[in-house]
Amino acid sequence: MQQVTPAYVRSLNGITQDFLCPVNANTYNIQFLKFRIRDMDSGQTLFEVERDQDEESIENLPPEYQDEARRIKYHFGPQFFELKTVGAQLTFSVGDKPVKNFTIIERHYFREHLLRSYEFQFPFCIPNSTNTWEHIYTIPEIDEAMRQEMINNPFQTKSDSFYFVGDQLVMHNKAEYDYSPFD
Repeated sequence: MQQVTPAYVRSLNGITQDFLCPVNANTYNIQFLKFRIRDMDSGQTLFEVERDQDEESIENLPPEYQDEARRIKYHFGPQFFELKTVGAQLTFSVGDKPVKNFTIIERHYFREHLLRSYEFQFPFCIPNSTNTWEHIYTIPEIDEAMRQEMINNPFQTKSDSFYFVGDQLVMHNKAEYDYSPFD
């Protein structure tokens, strides 16, 4: 099996069919506590979720539910294409080991066409800490024909988010996007 490194995921030509690491690869006990997406110009919150403190961690879910817990669906509507930049603020905790070079590589596709690849790095997290990290996404220029295709085909726009500590893949999440009009 191919070793999953940052260089490997940067070379991928399409969305992955499966998760490239098991849930138990998260040996640093990184837990996502809160996530918010906002328009950087207006400050408007587009999406926000906070983990319930009583919620079972993904590692403790039955195996048949673990993969589903690593997937999310967003409905942003067609006006999303008018935005220039969005901020994604992530609050997360780490376990009892230091986390060095925590890197997110996120690859966005419409069908099998790479729209944009983003990469963000958090240099260091002290053990047993809670951290907040906001990364800024520049919305790529998308021609009108492809934009209309994306609007007309909900959830055909997808992303893989790969989380590395150093060169070790510790988490992999997937997202699907709907840009169709709100009802």
